[in-house]
Amino acid sequence: MKKFVRTLASTAVVAVSSITAQADEFRLGLITPPPHIWTKAAEAFGEDLAEASGGAHSVSVFPARQLGNEAEMLQQLQTGALDMAFMTVAEVSNRAPNLGAFYAPYLANDIAHAGRILRSGTAKSMLSPLPAQVGVVGVGYGMAGLRQIVSRGDVSSTADLEGRKLRITPFAPILDFYNAVGAAPTPMPLPSVYDALANGQVDAIDMDAELIWVLKYYEHADTILQSDHMMFPMVGLVSARVWAGLSEEDRAMIGELMASHVDSTIDSYIEKEAGWLDQIKGTGKTFTKVDAAFFGNAISEWNAAWEQKSESLGDLRTTASETQ
Repeated sequence: MKKFVRTLASTAVVAVSSITAQADEFRLGLITPPPHIWTKAAEAFGEDLAEASGGAHSVSVFPARQLGNEAEMLQQLQTGALDMAFMTVAEVSNRAPNLGAFYAPYLANDIAHAGRILRSGTAKSMLSPLPAQVGVVGVGYGMAGLRQIVSRGDVSSTADLEGRKLRITPFAPILDFYNAVGAAPTPMPLPSVYDALANGQVDAIDMDAELIWVLKYYEHADTILQSDHMMFPMVGLVSARVWAGLSEEDRAMIGELMASHVDSTIDSYIEKEAGWLDQIKGTGKTFTKVDAAFFGNAISEWNAAWEQKSESLGDLRTTASETQ
């Protein structure tokens, strides 16, 4: 990890000219609400950084889109107006399409396998171009749970999803997937999802088990499909402009601590995912477990498209095979 962080440091310095002044108090943004695992990890990172730096550095955490949505926060990172973020790889992939490889349908067999893929050398190497390409330094990965489908109506096949408005996170890989399925993918920010599902603005949602349970999306559902069809990585980011103004010692300290805390979210989801799914099953809603066969030709269509868009997809598939 130390070698990885040092490599990122040198890349970022080449990509962005050095900034001499650097505030001691860092601002870190997230879209997740305060009780969320990502937010708790961000707060723990701030506490550890303050302790490790002897009080020289502190982190103010801004959850729940207080600093804007992810696209807006990424712009702030690029200019140096925002110091740090825990952000979905989905949003970063809008600027760095190679990262779309992580969303290959059924790349991971289960959530523990997803964790092993994200901890691999292949995955870490995919962060190296970000300073020059996006203006951010990626220090390591975390994740949320695997993706499931919650529907207001009965769903027994993909024919039941055809033409139906299905809420997605707004990024190309998942848009392409649900277009191939035949649904009407509908980008929508997380705070709007509960009411949209309740009032029929959307017919279904693509979501992880934690939020299905904790935010009670199941209350307005008839069917929950445990499809486990995609992983949903997160990445710890530092503005490349801010990174360039840090001392070598501070880069190492911040990079290692942040990487440790984003990585801790992987263990949290591996530990808790099954429990959330069991609680969802207990709600009395129709709960069906499906596999890749459920999606028919949509997976092969996605693969054909993204083999042209992501140079790392083949390497990531090899890594997935080696880490089963």
